[in-house]
Amino acid sequence: MPEFTVGGYLASRLREIGLHHYFAVPGDYNLVLLDELLKCPDLEMVGCCNELNAGYAADGYARATGGAAAVVVTFSVGGLSSLNAVAGAYAEDLPVIAISGGPNTNSVAEYELLHHTIGRVDYDYQRDIYAQVTADAVIIQHPGEAPKQIDNAIETALSLRKPVYLEVACNIANAPTSNPHKRIFGHRPASDPSSLEQAIEKVAERLNAAVKPVLVGGVKLRPNNAQQAFLELAEASGYGVATMPNAKSLFPEQHAQSIGTYWGSVSSPGCGEIVESCDCYLFAGPMFTDYTTVGHTILIDDNKLIQANSDNVSVGGQTFSDVQLSDFLSGLAARVNRNDSSLTAFQRVREEPASIPASETLSTRQMFQTIQASLNENNAVIAETGDSWFNGVALELPDGCDFAIQMQYGSIGWSVGATLGYALGNPDRRVYSLIGDGSFQLTAQACSTMIRSGANPIIFLINNGGYTIEAEIHDGPYNTIKNWDYAGLIDVFNAGDGNGWSCKVATKNELEAALEKALAHDGMCLIEVKIDRDDCSRTLLKWGAQVAKNNGRPAHAIRNGGV
Repeated sequence: MPEFTVGGYLASRLREIGLHHYFAVPGDYNLVLLDELLKCPDLEMVGCCNELNAGYAADGYARATGGAAAVVVTFSVGGLSSLNAVAGAYAEDLPVIAISGGPNTNSVAEYELLHHTIGRVDYDYQRDIYAQVTADAVIIQHPGEAPKQIDNAIETALSLRKPVYLEVACNIANAPTSNPHKRIFGHRPASDPSSLEQAIEKVAERLNAAVKPVLVGGVKLRPNNAQQAFLELAEASGYGVATMPNAKSLFPEQHAQSIGTYWGSVSSPGCGEIVESCDCYLFAGPMFTDYTTVGHTILIDDNKLIQANSDNVSVGGQTFSDVQLSDFLSGLAARVNRNDSSLTAFQRVREEPASIPASETLSTRQMFQTIQASLNENNAVIAETGDSWFNGVALELPDGCDFAIQMQYGSIGWSVGATLGYALGNPDRRVYSLIGDGSFQLTAQACSTMIRSGANPIIFLINNGGYTIEAEIHDGPYNTIKNWDYAGLIDVFNAGDGNGWSCKVATKNELEAALEKALAHDGMCLIEVKIDRDDCSRTLLKWGAQVAKNNGRPAHAIRNGGV
């Protein structure tokens, strides 16, 4: 007789692919499933305050481990609450396994109207909704089918680096099923040899004929496991190497060939001018969105562009399909001639960091100068949507320091839950989270879970009275929020037995003293930093103006009922 239940089989597979934690909110449709998951040794449940935070925590966990993560919720009221986080994981190429309890199979057979639903007899709508933001969405209603469905979903998540959805009927979670047999998950597709060779030959020819070529790393390097191959190409070529803002930390910033962040008109000093003046640029794994292109204003000439994507390469009007990014970059490294002209040009124009004037009140620049001085290889920096993007991207990361940003999806509040997940997923790193007050108000309860679970991140809560990034795109009264006693919340969450620590600072000296105390504290820390509402980075001002212009383009004239 099988020794495993459906829930036990799922737990075993989660542990097999490297998970030590999963993030959960209980509900009557998933209680038996949670019982089964809890029986698995070395797999810890992290109970969260709400499903959205649980989903964001899974996002951060996947980033920290480089593997999968799991969130477990109840049907409908839970699943639809975590949907936004799973959509973000899809946008950001993270293999989050979204698990939901589901209706009893007898309810389905007898066509019953159920609680927690939208008030009609429909048992598939949550799966159908999740199908839009996952690579696979399945409902498990038969114990004999469960192993195949679970294995297929996990394989899809790991091979495609996308979320999947598993719904387990509440009355089969503890039903016996097959024992899990050893297998390998996460098979990566192979390149077509002929297409790969032609792509390498064509691109090498273009690059070797160029006078001043440059490399630019994009965010798709990470899900394609192509960072090492990109480094190999960089060192073989000698080119100057930039990264796009959402690819920060994917190429070592202390490397001798690093020329900074390419972000159009808000690039790091000297970087934009060098990239855009080159006669050939290879972008590896880019995402050209309105955010990464500053409202589509970057000065990239298609005639000079070589674009290496996840599974294809475009050069000179030709596209070579079935070419995996890592294979292409590794193969190209052996075929390029060394040419350091773009790096030499950057060294001529690079600027020394400007000194920051002293002031009695704490400025944003002083705050990030203090953070910069504290960073080491054991840190990870998480930058929330907002001015933290721009100040975070401007940090010079020590070798080994990680950086996480949700630039494609840009859901405010993401970073609080993601901080929880990252801290648990990689406890050897001390997480610095850069979070604005507006974003924090959406998901602040995750700090309670950090305290409960013993996580030890340091949150820099930037209190400037509102939504700064939205104000720079389009201001209005909706960008002003009610002030909170943010530091005081940690005492509320401690509730007498927690180990959280917090303080408020308003000067550079106070911030430096607070950071010293936080680094010595073994537990979650929050430093509330009082910043003037109009104090934001110059890059946000310039970027916001361009994005606002792009968003504000008038509609095309409508004639004869058409556009």
